[in-house]
Amino acid sequence: MIKLAVLAALGVVVAVMGYIRLAPHDPARWHEDPTLVARPGTPNYHLIRLVGGDAIAPVYDTTPEALAQTLDGIARADGAELLAGSVESGHMTYVTRTPIMGYPDYTSVKVGPVGEGASFSAFARARFGRSDLGVNRARLERWRAALDAIF
Repeated sequence: MIKLAVLAALGVVVAVMGYIRLAPHDPARWHEDPTLVARPGTPNYHLIRLVGGDAIAPVYDTTPEALAQTLDGIARADGAELLAGSVESGHMTYVTRTPIMGYPDYTSVKVGPVGEGASFSAFARARFGRSDLGVNRARLERWRAALDAIF
């Protein structure tokens, strides 16, 4: 009886882990404009924008096209996969996964002109759970530091 209960519990764990890793992504749900998005009621996100974010978006001395291209390269080098949007449009949404459990996180980025330069807004959030243990903030800080080193 105990063996059966343990096997059933393991089966549930495997099923949940499989769902987390294999659940389909809905681009219509996750491809959001970070300049317009409302702050979620949960702490599992990080928001960078010129006004009203967790961090203020920097302005770089470059074109929006060059910033979008560079940011895309940084995101992909960090393990992100493009889910929706395009570099050409300057509005991209990426999927990243946590190392051990493979929880999906979504990061929407929008690049645009600011004065003579360019800036980006970004909204990184977890799909599952209430806490992300700071991984979304850490990811955006890595991406921003990489941009700061280039521009």
